[in-house]
Amino acid sequence: MTSAVATPVIAPEIFDDKSARRRRGRPDYVGIGLWISLGITALLWFLPLYLMFMTSVKGRPDLNSTPMWSLPTTWEWGNYASAIDTGDFWTTAGNSLLIAIIKVPLGLAIAAAAAYALARIRFRGGRAVLMVIAIGSMVPVQIGLGPLFSTMLNLGLLDSLYGLILPYLAFGIPYQIFVLYGFFRGVPEELEESARIDGASTFRIFWQIVLPLAKPALAALFVLDFVATWNEYAMATTLLRTQSNWTIPLAVQSFSTQYGTDYGPMNAFIFMSAIPVLIVYLLFQRYFVQGALAGAVKG
Repeated sequence: MTSAVATPVIAPEIFDDKSARRRRGRPDYVGIGLWISLGITALLWFLPLYLMFMTSVKGRPDLNSTPMWSLPTTWEWGNYASAIDTGDFWTTAGNSLLIAIIKVPLGLAIAAAAAYALARIRFRGGRAVLMVIAIGSMVPVQIGLGPLFSTMLNLGLLDSLYGLILPYLAFGIPYQIFVLYGFFRGVPEELEESARIDGASTFRIFWQIVLPLAKPALAALFVLDFVATWNEYAMATTLLRTQSNWTIPLAVQSFSTQYGTDYGPMNAFIFMSAIPVLIVYLLFQRYFVQGALAGAVKG
């Protein structure tokens, strides 16, 4: 005589409910690790700014008697006025801003046009030109300082703010072309073909169709190029002689050399010099993230 043993059947919804309860009770170690990494990164980014600001609003007694991270007993806002007068902040910041306002949009416009031509217009020697540009984007600035000084001297552009823009363009455009070339190659050709059927010229396709699609990449390059131009030191110290033509990095170097022991005004000067970069980044951060992630997800 055989006896059949009935096997209990667990409904799928009951099984899923038990699994969900087990998952809810289990710590999410990956998520915890990500939050810890994010907290450490934010702390590493914020701590130097905090210490710099705290030092900039302290007087000598506080600097000598209190820890760096503690609040000052007396807020010395006069350090900022002293830094502006001693370091000639408005003149040097105005020089840096003038160079950045001219150089960054002009460089992006030239790079976008050149990248579009290389990516979309077929002509003999196009690949060779792209290779030369790629090699140019890899040349360190320090290698070209000697020939650059001689060239600018012969052209009569030494110690000139407008003359300094030219080498900035020469060293910045190859990298921008290289980035935008890849972006323009990813734009579907069907868009251009449809526009050509409707009678659009090459310039109109570039200006009204392709360039608006490249806004995230252009915004990302704008932020990166503005920061690089604002902080550039090697070419500025080689080509600029007169103090009235100095840019922010040269002023910071001079200030730290002459008043290195006066920590309050020195940190006030450095903190003020970083504010324009923070403003530009905050204004364009949304486009910057979009540009950095362009091509990562295809819908």
